[in-house]
Amino acid sequence: MVEKSPSKPPSRPTWQLPSGVPRGLWDYSQAAYIADDYDEYFEWNSLFEFDEAVLQASFPPPGVVADLGCGTGRALVPLVTGGLTGVAVDLSEHMLRIVQQKADIAGLEIECLQANLVELDCLRDQSVDYAMCMFSTLGMIQGRQNRQQMLRHVVRILKPGGRFVLHIHNFWYNLFDPGGPWWVLSSLARAAVSRQFELGDKVFPYRGIPNMFLHVFRRGEIVRDLRRAGFQIAEVIPLDTARRHRLRWPWLAGRLRANGWIIVCRVGS
Repeated sequence: MVEKSPSKPPSRPTWQLPSGVPRGLWDYSQAAYIADDYDEYFEWNSLFEFDEAVLQASFPPPGVVADLGCGTGRALVPLVTGGLTGVAVDLSEHMLRIVQQKADIAGLEIECLQANLVELDCLRDQSVDYAMCMFSTLGMIQGRQNRQQMLRHVVRILKPGGRFVLHIHNFWYNLFDPGGPWWVLSSLARAAVSRQFELGDKVFPYRGIPNMFLHVFRRGEIVRDLRRAGFQIAEVIPLDTARRHRLRWPWLAGRLRANGWIIVCRVGS
């Protein structure tokens, strides 16, 4: 039996790509097979359990929660099942199709909205109680100015006192990966000589996408960006290697050893 290769997603000229959306992310969002296989691909992976616990503790019902870069709703559906009203936002119509199917089957109150996270003018000011951006989705936005624009939108759409939870990957954790020290050194050198290169940008093959983009953060970088956008930071949770628990002994070079962070923020009342 011959295995079918994934069909090629619709093409679009680079100059027509939405703000902050690199080529790899666009192709990822337009590929139906990515969405169709998403839940099965992660079925036996327990890395979501910890962040789901953080979300449930941070977002008590009732209220409206916006999942920014929702994917197939793997984090949103449990929250709505627990009593929240959901707004599912994603660039991929294929992901949203699956979210809608889940909502229809379970009778859940979820509104699906196809949008670029940098351009969230479609959401009203102070229209949600909670917002989340998990699975390093913020890092999929290319360009610091674009990421800051997205964070300003989150502040705008949250009600006074509203909470925001996000997950990001750690730049320095690459030191512990095979080939990672060389990547860190070359990235530092490249950023020092070129204003066109942003420290922390990575391009790599992922699930049939040859040039998937991800920005990985330094702790100080993301803290500054969140505060600049108008957030108050309630907690920065360092994650262990498997991203299933808090990092043990975070005082021991935690900024290097953390796989990434889950950050809990709020906007002023």
